[in-house]
Amino acid sequence: MSQIRNEVIAANATYAQGFGEKKNLAMPPKRRFAILTCMDARLDPAKFAGLVEGDAHVIRNAGGRASEDAIRSLVISYKLLGTREWFVVHHVDCGMLTFTDPVLNGLLAKSLSPAVLGASGWEDQGRGPGSTEGKFINWLPFSDLAQSVVEDVTRLRQHPLVPRDIPIYGYIFDVKSGKLVEVAEATKIGAASHHA
Repeated sequence: MSQIRNEVIAANATYAQGFGEKKNLAMPPKRRFAILTCMDARLDPAKFAGLVEGDAHVIRNAGGRASEDAIRSLVISYKLLGTREWFVVHHVDCGMLTFTDPVLNGLLAKSLSPAVLGASGWEDQGRGPGSTEGKFINWLPFSDLAQSVVEDVTRLRQHPLVPRDIPIYGYIFDVKSGKLVEVAEATKIGAASHHA
């Protein structure tokens, strides 16, 4: 068993000992909102949004993008579990700003080993074989952080399965200060309308 696995299992045993009344939490989130954010380990939505278990849904993926799977989760979140407000939170210094689809596809075609970000961009460190299967995936990278928030809020707002009366807010988390900075254009686009 790996050291990491041992640490996770030990941490879980300690957590389970104090679980207590959390066993009575309801399935729907108590505060009736959802956050779509990045998987980056520097982001802790429970801390930056003041959450405890049972408060909200947190959907995470690379970049916090409004991908098909994120939309699937958000639709289930409101339709079956009653969330009424959504936050899209991207962050500064995001890895999704460091590559394009062709770059990642080229790296994967060379080898499946981890790449390293050098002075001239991403460099493959492994030996083949790689795979060209990456060309069938839209990795959803972006080159403009604020614009990526606007795009994702717009995609959600315009999606036929998303009700118009759910407000969708757009933010950027600053990994250097811990602050959420609103992307006003995104929040304006995501404003709720009670006419649909």
